Amino acid sequence: MSSTPGQNNGPVAVITGASSGIGEATARALAASGYRVALLARRADRVKALADELAHGAIAIQADVTDRDSVVKAAERVKTELGGTDVLVNNAGVMLLAPFNGEGHDDHRRMIEANLLGAMTVTEVFLDQLVDGGGDLVNLSSVAGRTARPGNAVYAATKWGLNGWSESLRQELQPGVRVMVIEPGAVATELTDHIANPDSKQAAEQMYQQLAITADDIAEVIAFAVTRPRRMTLNEILVRPTAQR
Repeated sequence: MSSTPGQNNGPVAVITGASSGIGEATARALAASGYRVALLARRADRVKALADELAHGAIAIQADVTDRDSVVKAAERVKTELGGTDVLVNNAGVMLLAPFNGEGHDDHRRMIEANLLGAMTVTEVFLDQLVDGGGDLVNLSSVAGRTARPGNAVYAATKWGLNGWSESLRQELQPGVRVMVIEPGAVATELTDHIANPDSKQAAEQMYQQLAITADDIAEVIAFAVTRPRRMTLNEILVRPTAQR
């Protein structure tokens, strides 16, 4: 457990993509479970407001998971101000659905850099803190990491890659660091807002409106997983809306 003089007691959770959706909900759930949270996101104003609301040692850090320098600075702040990291939640990512073709070149690389390489970058930067504290690594994957469908080829590739990387880390880092993969189905967040392809956007929005579960649902699962006794690990958790095929 990390602690520093003058700070509230309690383990420390670092959450990327904490400005909205699952990241924001996870920050609330972990804070309610006694964690001091470090909120990382590009939108500084939103994480600052959330940190002020949560209080109890919460800090807001502007960081972009595709910018290693900003992640290194974030890790330094966490170490200095909170004493280290007990839980790292790799949540930041984008879902830019569209048929695969050359026009999607930039979106393909954006997803790979944020969803897969971003998680790797954050983990390599924070890994020493996790190892020192005997912590938990929580990677947000997706049902798309198990089942690929037309229109999500690159998004699915990033999540399949995340799953494979996580399984390797599970074996490398045990028993000191627990590695957990959370695979949500349709969740009501901002993910669909960024889809540029009109047909893909309409199809996704229609499905999400019909059956999506909430970000709080996933956050509660994450909070449950990291608070289990250290003799056990919930390594892989698939969470779908009951009606999702």
